[in-house]
Amino acid sequence: MNLKNLKSIFSANGCNKIYIKNLAPNDNSKNQIYFGGNFEVLNILPISEITTEEAGDWKKERFKAKIKFSWILEDGTLTLAPKSQLILYPKYPEVRFSGFLIGSKNAPSYLMTQRLQDRLLFLGVSDVGETLGYVVAPDSEIANELNHLPSLNNYGIFKVIELPIFQNNRQKLITELLRIHSLGWIKSKRLDASGNTLPCESSNCGGYTLEAELGITPNGYSEPDYLGWEIKQFGVANFARINSKVITLMTPEPTDGFYRTAGAEAFLRKYGYPDVSGKPDRLNFGGIHKSDLLHPRTNLTLKLIGYDQNEGKIRNANGRIALIDLNNNETASWSFSSMLLHWNRKHNQACYVPSLSETTTGRNYKYGNNIILGTGTDFLMFLKEMANGNIYYDPGIKLENMSTKPLIKKRSQFRIVSKNLGNLYKSNELIDVTS
Repeated sequence: MNLKNLKSIFSANGCNKIYIKNLAPNDNSKNQIYFGGNFEVLNILPISEITTEEAGDWKKERFKAKIKFSWILEDGTLTLAPKSQLILYPKYPEVRFSGFLIGSKNAPSYLMTQRLQDRLLFLGVSDVGETLGYVVAPDSEIANELNHLPSLNNYGIFKVIELPIFQNNRQKLITELLRIHSLGWIKSKRLDASGNTLPCESSNCGGYTLEAELGITPNGYSEPDYLGWEIKQFGVANFARINSKVITLMTPEPTDGFYRTAGAEAFLRKYGYPDVSGKPDRLNFGGIHKSDLLHPRTNLTLKLIGYDQNEGKIRNANGRIALIDLNNNETASWSFSSMLLHWNRKHNQACYVPSLSETTTGRNYKYGNNIILGTGTDFLMFLKEMANGNIYYDPGIKLENMSTKPLIKKRSQFRIVSKNLGNLYKSNELIDVTS
């Protein structure tokens, strides 16, 4: 196997990048493989589930994340490693890779069980969300080729080779947004799961219309929208002022608390309040809830349980974002593990696009030339901004016809003002697509 053949195998499986780690002696099946002193690796390796594990005899609390991983064999075929997982130690923090040999037929045990310096581990993510791996000895042909390559870009502890399928994706995105900007007013629309164009007349159609122009269809996967980029539209009154608009980052339902155990209707009847505009037979639950501040209408306080703001670390694997009532009851909460699963990979590369709307001839949208590109994030950055009050919980939950035929609308929103987006990313760029 040479480097050209290996790149072809990764490309044939839909991978757009190859991540290369120089393995230390301790990087083996016994000691696990070290994947970095933060959670950045979750930005590139898709995981399907995160569970928490108490300290126990290990004296170390941790998250365990399932990952679908296969080894590439010498003939180019794949062999599944069904017990593969990422182990996240939040108190350090660090991530390690384990279980990658168990139950895997013809896996490279001879290289992954020994303490050999300078083995090279190659990783890529296929177009169906499977992580592929290949490992070589330090004296192999591929290792020799790699040593003679020009300097490669870094991503955390990895060197990165960009494959043809990925190259210029950033420019492709900018070119597409220039095309959409040049269209001027666009009739409001959305795509269904089959790619058919449908009318869209609700007030939140700005995002659907932009996604339709980009060919993004609805799906249930927590993956970026377009060419590896998460696309976020936000409405403005003037394209010259895009720093003061509220942006919804994500809308996860609570994973625990009274809301989860008793249901949304019971939650609304207990913690909701009559509609402030006087609409009859209706309860609302809304308002901006910031960390450690009592909300005057709901009488609930948002708490980051298990997060050490001074150190910027998770101190408890069962940590969560919680709404606490005056009797110290947990009314609704979102586990750090569930939020971590959603945040890192989906938001690692995000594009924020401003829009104008008008409704004189039906609903129409126009998209601005100045866009914001954010790259490189981490869930700890999200928690830091939440602790600082820059990210807040701003729900739009209501119970209509409460005395007759109750109808519930559920929308739990975590939001940020656009001027604070830079705090969420290692790189934050304002791009004029017309330049």
